This record gives sequence, structure tokens and C-alpha cells, in this order.
Amino acid sequence: MIQRIELTELTILLKTNPVVALLGARQIGKTTLAKLYAKKSKKETLYLDLELESHFNRLQNDAESYLLKNKHKLIIIDEVQRMPKLFALLRALVDIDRKPARFLLLGSSSPHLIKGVSESLAGRIAYLDMGGINLPEAQKSKIAQDALWLKGGFPVALTLKQNTAVHNWYSNLIKSYTEKDMKELFGVEFSSVTIRNFWSMLAHNNGSLWNKESYGKSLGVTAPTVGRYLEYMEGAFLVTRLQPWFNNSKKRLVKAPKIYIRDTGILHTLIRALDIDDLFGNPHVGASWEGFVIEQIRQLKPPHLDMYFYRTHQGAEADIILVKGIKPIACVEIKLSTSPQVSKGFLQSIEDLKTKNNFIVIPTGDSYQTKNGINIASLSDFINIRLKHL
Repeated sequence: MIQRIELTELTILLKTNPVVALLGARQIGKTTLAKLYAKKSKKETLYLDLELESHFNRLQNDAESYLLKNKHKLIIIDEVQRMPKLFALLRALVDIDRKPARFLLLGSSSPHLIKGVSESLAGRIAYLDMGGINLPEAQKSKIAQDALWLKGGFPVALTLKQNTAVHNWYSNLIKSYTEKDMKELFGVEFSSVTIRNFWSMLAHNNGSLWNKESYGKSLGVTAPTVGRYLEYMEGAFLVTRLQPWFNNSKKRLVKAPKIYIRDTGILHTLIRALDIDDLFGNPHVGASWEGFVIEQIRQLKPPHLDMYFYRTHQGAEADIILVKGIKPIACVEIKLSTSPQVSKGFLQSIEDLKTKNNFIVIPTGDSYQTKNGINIASLSDFINIRLKHL
């Protein structure tokens, strides 16, 4: 089994909070992590999966009596978004007894898209976002970086040996999301064909600036509708928006976010890159590597740092800037080449933002510093060492 760093974070949160929500895409490993915590915990636990009719009915009929009967246990409720009315009851039960580790909620959709959740448990709940297997986790399990990049971070897919099996697994995942899961997660009717086409468009424009009017025109829907599609995809932890950095500069700044598919296994299935040779022969390989690095940094950056990109209409551009408070402290450019050239746009970004820590992240190779003072670092070196000291 691949050890997840979230186990430590989950343990810490449950020591101090009555309710913890563990959130992430379906099949990402939430249930496995919760059960592992339960096995290691000294506290008696009760596991309820709301996708099982028998478990659902226990809470549908008389949830208050049932939960009070088991109040001495840590109650794990899986796919909790299927029963939104629970959240008001949990608030009342927690207010009666606020001891830590009362409820562990597992969810596959963002709380802000489930009516009443944020308001019901405000001040009583801590959230933990669970992404795919990240590079340090893969390295500890002797999984090569290229394998993680190609196969993505879903644990089942990552441990499959045959690339065709990986492709088939992701194809079934995509089909499930487009035909069933999106509707179940958000209670909204979707056209499976439109959602699939939208996902494919996002894949072929991975890392591009978001323009809902353009997407809407291509899909034959209104701009507000395609905006909601993106919000739902983001709420299902399938895509992420990287926001542009705004400051008081007199320069004309790009203000649209960039959109990335979070998991490269999903991305590579949509662009039909079955193996590493397919991937390097694909015109989207550079955008794939960029998205992979961004997801690694998003998962592993210190909590005091926020992440943006920077682009001006005059040509300055940095793939990532890391910001502490309101002060940019690092510019990062992502290159697939192991012998990268420093671009004028990146140098201009450094000059504009006055950052002292500046990096070009490459796949592998020795780390060194250029004459401009820019640090060339492999992804492993940047993630495991450099990022921790910013």
C-alpha cells in the first residue's frame, strides 16, 4: 500500500476538531485513508457508506437517535454529500458535545456547492483536501517519476502494470463521471455528451487562459452555462484554476485564470497518450508536464504560501509565483528540457516582482545556479528541499 502524507494531517486535525471533512475526487483514496486511520486509532469507530442503501436508511429514518446511540464512537460517513440534511443535525450534536473526533466526513464534491453545508458547520469543522499520489509518496513506494506523470495519481491506476489497463481504468472513470457521477454529486441534469466534449476541450487546452465565451460557442451553450460546468468540474476536484497575480503595477496584466486538469492520468486518456513514447510525441506534452508540476506544488507547498501565475501584455511571464501575504517571494518557470534557456519574459517577471528566490524546474538532473542567479532544480529537488525553505 502507498503511504499517504494526509494520514498525519488527518490525525492532527481529529485531535483538535469535532468534525473533519476529507475531500477529494472519487477513487482518490479517501475511504482507504479513513479506514487506515480507524485501524490505527484507539477510539472505537463506526463506518457508514451512504452509497449503500442499508447504511443510507439508517440515517434516513431516524438519524438523531442512531447517531446519539453511537456518540462514544468516531463516526465516519462516506459520500456525505448524498444527504445534505445531515449537516444541520451534526451542528446540533456537536454543540451539545464538542469533544474532538466525533465525525469524519468523506466527500467527493466541494462543500460550497452543497447548499447549507458551510453555514451549518461553520466554526466546527476542519477541511482536508486529498489529491492524488504525489511525488514524495511515489518515491517512498519506489514508483518512478515518469510512471507517476504518465499514469496519474489515482492509486488503483498507478499500481496497474499494463498501460492499456491504465487507459481502460481511466476511460471507465471518465465515463462514470460523465454519465452518472456529476449528476449524483450535484443534483443537476447534465448532457453526458456535452460534459465529455467539455472535458476533452479542457484537455486539449490544458494550461490555457479561461475564456467561457469561446468554450460556450464551441459547445453550443451560453457562457454562463459553461461557467457553471467549470465550477462543477472544479467542485468535483477534477480541474483547478490557477489565478493571475494582481498588484498595483501600471503594467497591463492578464486577468483571466489558467485551467488545468488536476490528474495527468485523466489528461493523458483524453489526449490519447497511452505510453511515455506517445506522450513525448504528443503536441500537448509540454502543457502536461507544466500541469503535473503545478499540481505537485499545489499539494506540497507550505500553507503560508499562495500560488498564482504572472503575465503581462508586454511579454513578462512566470508559470508560478509563490506569494507570502501580499509579497511575491519566488518566481518559477517550468521546463521539460533538462538544459533550459532562461527566457526574456521570465527575467522581466523577476524584475517586475523583485523576487529573490527564482527557479526553473526541470524533470531530472543536477541543480545549479545560472549567472543571472536563477536556480535550475529538478522537480524532486524543488519539491523535497527548495519548496520547504521558502
